[in-house]
Amino acid sequence: MGLEQWVLSIMEKLGYLGIAFLMFLDNVFPPIPSEIIMPSAGYTASKGELTLIGVIMAGSAGSILAAMLLYWIGRKVPQPRLVRLIERYGKYLRIQVADLDKALEWFNKHGHRIVFFGRMIPAVRSLISIPAGMSRMPFSKFMLYSTAGTVIWTSFLAYLGFHFSQNQALMSLIMQRISTIILLIVMVYIAWWAVKKFYLNKKPRA
Repeated sequence: MGLEQWVLSIMEKLGYLGIAFLMFLDNVFPPIPSEIIMPSAGYTASKGELTLIGVIMAGSAGSILAAMLLYWIGRKVPQPRLVRLIERYGKYLRIQVADLDKALEWFNKHGHRIVFFGRMIPAVRSLISIPAGMSRMPFSKFMLYSTAGTVIWTSFLAYLGFHFSQNQALMSLIMQRISTIILLIVMVYIAWWAVKKFYLNKKPRA
């Protein structure tokens, strides 16, 4: 049984709860991506077994719950202990200390906005909540950015699965293109931010 078939079987057995569960896993176990889960949920909705609004709400709820958990882990667990835990158990979740360092670097460079955009980037969404907690980003602001990014992304993915349910190849192609576009947008933003900071640092101070 392939991953997509397994995801569909979970949804058929557990319905909305299964979608929420899978999206929770997406955030804590990156090898199960939302790019498979939510289009599959949209496909299930297209067959009339579930509603499109329902799958969006369920997927968003599971993703946000996981983000909250990771936020509080980052906020409550001291960084040295967190590093030791990743060194010991990270292999089971396919997370390395270097991944945490990269997420911290992104957060420190780009601030709270990366929480919003990070919800739409594979792998990044699994880790960006931890630096937000470590930096003691206000929880209300974290929830606002996380919820907004999550709902937008899950809605988009679910709609793709719903609308292109009869053309899986086209849906996969669209997903690849969209993921590339989002990554390019983030890279352009990072480049703009770096250039801006470079010229601000060069500006003579009075």
